[in-house]
Amino acid sequence: MSTTAIRRIGRELAELQNNPIEGVTVVPLEDNLLHWDVTIAGPPNSPYKGGTFKVKIIFPDNFPFKAPSLTFSTKVYHPGINEEGNICVPVLRDEWKPTITLSNVLHIVYDKLANPSPDDPYEADIAAQLKSDKPKFTSTAKEWTKKYAS
Repeated sequence: MSTTAIRRIGRELAELQNNPIEGVTVVPLEDNLLHWDVTIAGPPNSPYKGGTFKVKIIFPDNFPFKAPSLTFSTKVYHPGINEEGNICVPVLRDEWKPTITLSNVLHIVYDKLANPSPDDPYEADIAAQLKSDKPKFTSTAKEWTKKYAS
């Protein structure tokens, strides 16, 4: 791994420790700075309220020139998060820039969880349900939160 990546990851971690994001906890693995465990509390005004969601962050060797990989380990019923836990946010795909901070990314992921949208989905069936039968979507999301994120 490059010294650029190590320095940048260290700065990212220090920034998140000095200015924590409400509802988000970040812990790097003791033996590997490239792997972090993140816990996200279910946003209060969402069907995920009361849940605790685990996310894994894996930094590539050429970070910050390539985006980190963020995946939910906790199953979540959401149109923008697929069964493998991948998150549909452009900043982690084609809109990544080396100037984007991990704090920005985690804010985007938290906002995506707080505000599920049927636009640009990973899960088309869940997006269609959110559009056509929001009460059923909300009910299922709450059930999954209780079952998998409690």
